[in-house]
Amino acid sequence: MRILVDRNIPLADEFFGELGEITRLPGREITAEAVRDQDILMVRSITRVDAALLEGSRVRFVGTCTIGTDHVDLDYLRERRIGFASAPGCNAESVVDYVLSSLLMLADEEDFLLANRSVGIVGVGNVGERLRRRLAELDVDCLLCDPPRAEAEAADDTQGDFVDLDTLIERADIICLHTPLTREGPHATHHLMSAQRIAALKPGTWLVNAGRGACLDNAALRQRLESRGDLRSVIDVWENEPAIDEALYGLVDIATPHIAGYSLDGKMRGTELVYQALMRHYGLPARRKLGQIKPDPWLRKIVLTGWAPPLEALALCVRACYDVRRDMVGFERYRRRFGMANAFDRYRDEYPVRREFSTLRVDLKKNAGDLRDAIEGYGFKVKLASKSSS
Repeated sequence: MRILVDRNIPLADEFFGELGEITRLPGREITAEAVRDQDILMVRSITRVDAALLEGSRVRFVGTCTIGTDHVDLDYLRERRIGFASAPGCNAESVVDYVLSSLLMLADEEDFLLANRSVGIVGVGNVGERLRRRLAELDVDCLLCDPPRAEAEAADDTQGDFVDLDTLIERADIICLHTPLTREGPHATHHLMSAQRIAALKPGTWLVNAGRGACLDNAALRQRLESRGDLRSVIDVWENEPAIDEALYGLVDIATPHIAGYSLDGKMRGTELVYQALMRHYGLPARRKLGQIKPDPWLRKIVLTGWAPPLEALALCVRACYDVRRDMVGFERYRRRFGMANAFDRYRDEYPVRREFSTLRVDLKKNAGDLRDAIEGYGFKVKLASKSSS
């Protein structure tokens, strides 16, 4: 078989090499001509998979190594009986790492504790639920908005945490968007954060979008920031990527090119999930396992004593593993060299290796209670050592 793979999909040779000949291309160079003689297509979110791409090709299976599927015409694939798989949840931990690194940076700048602010999570799925759990470990009060999930759980009397979006906007100090992009139906999310809702945000609100760009009205956010400048904003996903609004880019506090989920660990999990689905599709045994072939992180552990101030220790661990400022500075450097549209794709294509918080082990003394809670709450692995062994 012939397999065409987005070149940003890691471990493709290790997982798919036994099945046939692999060709790698940048995602935006995967064209109808490129796929015509391929049997299997593996993409990420920047490749639009539809009739225009696949009509007349030999492709019988499509995999997207991403959480979202809004770039794939699923109806067309079903009509043509083309197998399909995505990787739900594969990079959820990576996105949560990104959000927490960003919140820590802004909290440092404003000199306050996250536990003193309320966080509204819009979209409580794979990413939003993980973010809620980690924030709960840090004693952060969370408001949840997820109408489809609230409806599904309405019969469960224990599920009383959901509020509507306008109530969340009124009450939350920090708002994190983690919804999929849907354009039709009662729960459509296109411009869910509309001009009216952006205008209703309290001065001083932090707004984080690491979900889908078009869930947030980018023009309206730009207008609010230009006219009032009273919000803090973290934007990783944008409308019209890669041709994003440069004026908005210049106004937000943290601006990155859709890399929140770009950890190596998240990408590798995506490859494994799609590989497993592909093997099931063809009735073949899945012989490859991620645990057998993934590389070790170059930073494996940090040792802290019980004297370490919890907040400083937490900041040290976060920045040692993933500091969002690296991507802010890197993206800006690329923008100046290559122009915005080219920088957006090029930075993603040349993205430096990034590992998730969970790959870093923090060795602590057994008596480091507050420190342990903070470190574990942020997603790091903790190993306790006795006094005599430290």
